[in-house]
Amino acid sequence: MVQICKRCIMDTSALNIYFNNEGFCNYCEDYINSTSLVLNESSQALEENLNKIIAQIKNAGKNNKYDCIVGISGGVDSSWMLKKSIELGLRPLAVHMDNGWNSELAQNNISNLVNSLNIDLYTWVIDWEEYRNLMNAFFKANVIDVELLYDNAMLAVNYRIAKKFKVKYILGGFNISTEGIKGPPNWNWYKFDKRNIKSIANIYGHQKLQTFPSLGTISLFNYVYLHRIKWLSILDLVNYSKDNALEELQKNFNFKPYPYKHYESIFTRFYQGFLLPRKFGVDKRKLHLSTLILSGQLTRENALELMVSDPYLSKAELDLDKKYFLKKMKWTESDLEMYLQTPEISHLAYKSEKPLRDLLFNLKNYLKI
Repeated sequence: MVQICKRCIMDTSALNIYFNNEGFCNYCEDYINSTSLVLNESSQALEENLNKIIAQIKNAGKNNKYDCIVGISGGVDSSWMLKKSIELGLRPLAVHMDNGWNSELAQNNISNLVNSLNIDLYTWVIDWEEYRNLMNAFFKANVIDVELLYDNAMLAVNYRIAKKFKVKYILGGFNISTEGIKGPPNWNWYKFDKRNIKSIANIYGHQKLQTFPSLGTISLFNYVYLHRIKWLSILDLVNYSKDNALEELQKNFNFKPYPYKHYESIFTRFYQGFLLPRKFGVDKRKLHLSTLILSGQLTRENALELMVSDPYLSKAELDLDKKYFLKKMKWTESDLEMYLQTPEISHLAYKSEKPLRDLLFNLKNYLKI
């Protein structure tokens, strides 16, 4: 029997979930405990912290053309972060990674925004045939986090561009008000696991990484501690509201919204809206909507109503995305059905950097770095 948290909508499909006597889960308890210092901070204190960070960014980049990198996907959070960076007097370079799955809507949102703000845009286009080969390798491996490929490459691209232009700060769209609940360990994978990508590619893709921009744990430590490049999330310091941000983007930049978080990518919405629920029994809307509940942007009742509906707004839209996916991946309907019926295999069944990451993370905490 599935048990659902009485405060958010996380349930027993999440690994390691447990409930207290009031029926509240550890995921929302951890969120409240870890974010209370930010969410309960006074407006004056938030503004002081923000001004301090902005001064640091400007000072570090005073001799450069750009003083920060803003990674942009075409979604609400990163788009609003880019707009806000201009309002704060920064000189950002917008960086976008195109993995071949951008929706036309996302492309238009990015174009409208950078043109209206008169911002330089650096787009890194991944070689599609190599990327398709890597995706097929991940599908054959039957691991859950196919999006590890996109996320790892996106992180690698932003760090590489920051180093190239001698920029010390990368501003992301992450914020605790819309995505602060930590994802269950059985819903995704460690995002800097280059070794896992290479292992799966070698076994099922029968090729080495060639042009694919990847990032491993040691490279990450080099960027952070040797090159002193910091990845910052400052939306938490500016009273960020997703609804207000969307309204402003629509009004001033002709921004077109998506039905759910991260649906600016055709593959991401097919992955989250169809593949994850059907093959792995995971519906990430629980995570996203629960965060909105805890940050006061959505009621639990409304979230439960949204969960009754399908992740896709209509069967017609699902059919279109499925058809597009099959054609782009060169799959047949039977290929898809066979994939859906094959049991999941853990990422740890392949070579991984996660043990190294855990060791370095524990060492860092021990040394209080």
